[in-house]
Amino acid sequence: MSETLAVNSNISHYRIVSKIGAGGMGEVYLAEDTRLNRKVALKILPPEFAEDKDRMSRFVREAKSASSLNHPNIITIHEIGESDGVHYIATEFIEGETLHDRLKDESLSLKSALDIAIQIVSALQAAHSANIIHRDIKPENVMMRSDGLVKVLDFGIAKLSEQKIESIDEEAETAIKPPSTNPGMIIGTANYMSPEQAKGKEIDARSDIFSFGIVLYEMLSGRRAFAGENALEIISSILKDEPKAIRQLSPAVPQEIERIVNKALRKDADERYQTARGLLTDLKDAKQELEFQDKLERTSAPNREEPKTQMMTAPPTAEPQPATSSAEYITREVKKHKRGVALGSIILIALLGVGGWFFSLRSSSDNAPIDSIAVLPFQNRSADANTEYLSDGLAESLIYRLSQLPNLRVSPTSSVFRYKGKETDVKKIGNELGVNAVLSGRIIQRGESIAISVELVDVRNNKLIWGEQYQRKMSELLATQREIATEITQKLRLKLSGEETKGLTKRYTDNNEAYQLYLKGRYHFAKRTKDDMQRSIEYFQQAILLDPNFALAYASTAECYNQMPTYPYLSPKEAFPLAKAAAQRALEIDPTLAEAHTALANYFATYDWNWAEAERSFKRAIELDPNNSAAHFRYGQIYLRRRDDTTKLSRN
Repeated sequence: MSETLAVNSNISHYRIVSKIGAGGMGEVYLAEDTRLNRKVALKILPPEFAEDKDRMSRFVREAKSASSLNHPNIITIHEIGESDGVHYIATEFIEGETLHDRLKDESLSLKSALDIAIQIVSALQAAHSANIIHRDIKPENVMMRSDGLVKVLDFGIAKLSEQKIESIDEEAETAIKPPSTNPGMIIGTANYMSPEQAKGKEIDARSDIFSFGIVLYEMLSGRRAFAGENALEIISSILKDEPKAIRQLSPAVPQEIERIVNKALRKDADERYQTARGLLTDLKDAKQELEFQDKLERTSAPNREEPKTQMMTAPPTAEPQPATSSAEYITREVKKHKRGVALGSIILIALLGVGGWFFSLRSSSDNAPIDSIAVLPFQNRSADANTEYLSDGLAESLIYRLSQLPNLRVSPTSSVFRYKGKETDVKKIGNELGVNAVLSGRIIQRGESIAISVELVDVRNNKLIWGEQYQRKMSELLATQREIATEITQKLRLKLSGEETKGLTKRYTDNNEAYQLYLKGRYHFAKRTKDDMQRSIEYFQQAILLDPNFALAYASTAECYNQMPTYPYLSPKEAFPLAKAAAQRALEIDPTLAEAHTALANYFATYDWNWAEAERSFKRAIELDPNNSAAHFRYGQIYLRRRDDTTKLSRN
């Protein structure tokens, strides 16, 4: 339809109120639904689209699927209809502005950009789960209400305007010919195309992820990732060029967020985020970490530390006495007993000197970095005993992460789990284990919600360093564990480089359900009964089915099979080859996983009797994780066994 619809004219039961805009997909009007007495946005499709029956049929099928999406960040499609030869789409009317207009008018804060990004990807996740691909993610298709709610527009509509670009060789991008249609629409779309889209290849959900990556890049840097004077130049840039590093344009952007953008913008779809779910998890984690850092900076602002002056009180008297320092108290007593001003002065000076030495010693002790810690099994306060794996698993996971820090000695699970279910006297436990600090915690699960409370105590002076409560969803368990580990290192006053903190933030899986299955496996493995060990392997295998790249689950599978002949639950011939296969698969996925090197070393030493390979694998495990108690213990056993064998041979 080439003519603009007149105000108060009708299309079916919709009365035109005003024109909102126009583009390659047709004109958009604010209209009133006279049947339901509500405002709608009415998009009138161009005649050339509507007249193509095959294209229109495909579009209607996809738009109907999109209309079934029920998500707060996806615009609601009310109706797809036709009246007197005019094809239209009626959607909810959103009062707000597009992301495109917002970016023109102002720059976004990091917090705002992340909030918008999370809502966009939430919409993509819902659509992709229903096998719907957007195909045209760009700022013009993102609406923002005044209350901050984001709505993604035109799901399913992009199918109608999609135009096939001839498949091209990467060395001959100059052969691209832009489709003959509105140049403004083509350039606007081209700026946010994925490489496979630009080549005219089949696309899937990962194409939307690339387009989103371009949008996120623009929100964070204030400029487009790929630019050019026309569609041809833009597409050529998408296929060949790498965008300028975000942190060069916006130094305040954290490194982790830059990593997320870079991964979303991988030209090879297989190297990108494979699902919107994984991308959403990383964005939420990054936002949570940003909020934590902001909180940390606020709570550790200058001049806000509690005074550390040590106080002593006078012995009880008939009347309450105000608290005084030791020097004030003794001086007062000296004067009261009339021992003379001179003697009082001498004692006062002496006491001030001794007190100064004492307080400087205490202050030095208070400020000394904590270089050793024990993480106790968390108390399970849930009514359901089946959640016991969570309390044990969370403690074990924290031990595992913290043990990878080179400047921190962490008591292994074999040492701390003997305190499970006993009265928690952290000072006594700390002294028994020879550590500076003890972390204890409680966990309560109610349905899909989980409450975690933790306390970190400096046992040298029995002082609470830090305590925190976390109210989270079970789906956020992975992120919460990483958050707690990060906060602990901050409170321990460890001076860590970025390289040394990798173990805290390393993502072994992005699948929260797989992670919970892994925790269940570790819980049953610790019991060491035949049934429990078989169940632990089953849980590890279920976790691997959900995430085939979950290297830690493979390593735990190998560890379990290595132990089976010891009891014995399986023969060496049955168990050890399975242990080797699982360990090798873990190392194929993650060559830096110390647990996998340890499991492989056990196989070489115990079954294959290949001492050279066993020693090499043990040394590699200890190099990767100097606090890996299992590697040290097993390596020591092998060393003693070899020494004894050598001694016997020499005697013979």
